[in-house]
Amino acid sequence: MSFDQLGLSEKVLAAVKSAGYTSPTPIQEQAIPHVLARRDVLGIAQTGTGKTAAFVLPMLTRLEQGRARARMPRTLILEPTRELAAQVEESFQQLGVNHKLNVALLIGGVSFGNQDMKLTRGVDVLIATPGRLLDHTERGGLLLTGVELLVIDEADRMLDMGFIPDIERICKLVPFTRQTLFFTATMPAEIRRITEQFLHNPVKVEVARPATTVDAITQSLVKCGREAHDKREVLRKLIRSAEGLKNAIVFCNRKRDVATLYRSLLRHKFSAVALHGDMDQSSRMAALDQFRKGEVAILVASDVAARGLDIPDVSHVFNFDVPHHPDDYVHRIGRTGRAGRTGTAISIVSPSDQKAIGAIEKLIGRTIEWQGTPPVVDEPFGPQEPVRMGARMPSRGGRRARSSGEGKPNEARSGEGRSSEGKSGEGRSGRETVAASPKAASAGGGKSGTNVTPLESARRRQAARDPSDDIESYLPAFLLRPIRVKAKA
Repeated sequence: MSFDQLGLSEKVLAAVKSAGYTSPTPIQEQAIPHVLARRDVLGIAQTGTGKTAAFVLPMLTRLEQGRARARMPRTLILEPTRELAAQVEESFQQLGVNHKLNVALLIGGVSFGNQDMKLTRGVDVLIATPGRLLDHTERGGLLLTGVELLVIDEADRMLDMGFIPDIERICKLVPFTRQTLFFTATMPAEIRRITEQFLHNPVKVEVARPATTVDAITQSLVKCGREAHDKREVLRKLIRSAEGLKNAIVFCNRKRDVATLYRSLLRHKFSAVALHGDMDQSSRMAALDQFRKGEVAILVASDVAARGLDIPDVSHVFNFDVPHHPDDYVHRIGRTGRAGRTGTAISIVSPSDQKAIGAIEKLIGRTIEWQGTPPVVDEPFGPQEPVRMGARMPSRGGRRARSSGEGKPNEARSGEGRSSEGKSGEGRSGRETVAASPKAASAGGGKSGTNVTPLESARRRQAARDPSDDIESYLPAFLLRPIRVKAKA
């Protein structure tokens, strides 16, 4: 099928042809006719399959009729991150080259005044992140009562970022009669609840099973040690030895790890740039621009770059940290292998990541191969000695070890008062020793001719006791001190 058969306008078809697109992707082929028919659409597709054009192209066709009014946008597109919002704006600029539409971008990190000026002139397409959009509505500078078409893009990412309450508020501000397009790559239970609440008899367009990965991506695992410097060393070896590496995105779970890894790669003479949520908007856009143009080879990023960013020719994705949520793995590796290309995704796995890898394999429905010798799954933390019930843990030099005068193990201390004669306790058990008279026990614990205090004697009696005998072995020394009772007059 070609774009000519989807019902798009002549202006849109001319822009598609000039952009170099020849045939629609499966999600575009199935979704565009329903959007033009004004049906609510629930689109589920793998990342990198052209979901953005699936709603941009029919929106351009519909917006050829009508005009914008001040502070009342005609269409609204919600994106979870600033980068995705800016990317959708670029798509409108590219595919809407034959249209005279006013497109406004409402994202954080940009002046309110400039955004307010655009809204005052009237907006055909409003692209926004939920937080900044609600800021404008609460200030009274934006009315959503004129929205004819609402698009919620990357809905599962909205859920991860905590935007679902904001989405519910926004959906109540737009007219009940609007058309809603809902696009996502995965379908958690909370997302399913939102679709049932705000979509009216939607057409479900599913071109792939939710949370599946593209077959063109070669996935593998590499084991490493526990320490961060071990992982950095493994990553450097992988980058140097990777076959056909043109450029790569390296994902970390935490923003501070992004900054640390970025500095480490620079010290080792790698061409790299960082991207995370704590950077200001201009720095984030500059970093993406450098990576897209090929000025740097490695982009070290948090999950802010995992969803929907269209960087067409990424050859490798490295998971420096295995993601906490299995869905994030699908989105991360979806940055490579886009538009029919092949790609490679390698995850660096420490001993504590075994459970997360199991969850990922269960989600994607396949086993990921290991490079080299896989770790022993039954002993992810190394062999351990069995612990006998009731056994006392070794002293760490704490209060009990200091109170005995020396940090000796329990076994060494217990031999000091095993018998009333001060010998090693030949033929006598610990129970028999404790049963001995207090005077004998106090006389046999120390050096000859030295008086032993009642407190020290109690400690030695406790040390001599077999820990498995009874609960008294757990009593602290101060509870074993003798009590002086005053005689009644």
